[in-house]
Amino acid sequence: MTPTGVVIDKEAIVRLHLGKLWLPYLKLEIPVHGFLIKHPDGAGLVDTGYGTDVSLIKEFRAVMVPIVEALRRHDVEPGDIQWVINSHLHFDHCGQNGVFPHAPVYVQRQEHARIREHDYTIAEWLDYAGARYELLDGGAEIRPGVRVITTPGHTPGHQSTVIDTTAGSVVMVGDAAFDVEQFEGGEPPPGTMEDVPTYHASLRRLRELQPASVHFCHDRRVRTTPSHRAS
Repeated sequence: MTPTGVVIDKEAIVRLHLGKLWLPYLKLEIPVHGFLIKHPDGAGLVDTGYGTDVSLIKEFRAVMVPIVEALRRHDVEPGDIQWVINSHLHFDHCGQNGVFPHAPVYVQRQEHARIREHDYTIAEWLDYAGARYELLDGGAEIRPGVRVITTPGHTPGHQSTVIDTTAGSVVMVGDAAFDVEQFEGGEPPPGTMEDVPTYHASLRRLRELQPASVHFCHDRRVRTTPSHRAS
């Protein structure tokens, strides 16, 4: 039980398929996922995929799924979303934030400071009317039973989301690890982490949580901790 007494049903975490990208430097196609959290105090999102104007990212051969369509498949309307967490502000994690101008966006201050850095992200997808960023300086509770922890490495301001559920803690890892193998200790593809030693330290911290499950933005699989697999 969490200090707030709130434990979320594990079925309240819903993966949203938001498209796919071709990474030319890795010769690899990856899925793009966000996550719907059906929280009892109001639904929220962890990451929102990339924006609708895929001409801005044409080198990635983006096949895009509007987040509105993805939500409606689960009987959720954009107006139902009360909060958004961005793991970081690379374009494929925050590009549809503007669909939710009424919802605060929780991001690390260090990450937000990089919006206008050359080639860091697509600023026009973040500068929408009504944008309201709640800037964090470290770990924070976003809603009862939902918290973020800093997991730098991919970027200095990267954060992951931890949710207390009926099945144990669940982690939305963002790009702290791209897939199951990396989470379990594999090396990341060259050039994908800004700070490799810090990346490994962040993953050790996440593994020490012994989460019941780990969800990825770029891997369709869910990684479960052995001690939870029989439950």
